[in-house]
Amino acid sequence: MYAVIETGGKQLRVEAGQVLEVDRLPHPRGEAVTLGRVLMLVDEGRVTAGTPVVPGARVTATVLGHARGRKVVVGKFKSKKRYRRRVGHRQPRSRVRVDRIDVEAAHGA
Repeated sequence: MYAVIETGGKQLRVEAGQVLEVDRLPHPRGEAVTLGRVLMLVDEGRVTAGTPVVPGARVTATVLGHARGRKVVVGKFKSKKRYRRRVGHRQPRSRVRVDRIDVEAAHGA
């Protein structure tokens, strides 16, 4: 079974036991959280698509820790004006492990 969820403005395909990085969550390390909105469920070939979300479906995960992503360097440059700027940015991220995908009568007719 897997689900497609939306968290932090991004859509992710998740399965139980999977470890993934999402945008920083406001929860401490070791706490159980419910991830985003469940947009689609696939269970043994049965596909349930939400309109826009699947009712009764929930993805539960545990926060493993917090870190920052890779540095992205942004440069500005204007020709013939001696203008150059270089700025780095590291996006705050949270590492989570998907514990289970709960389905409460989500598979309709």
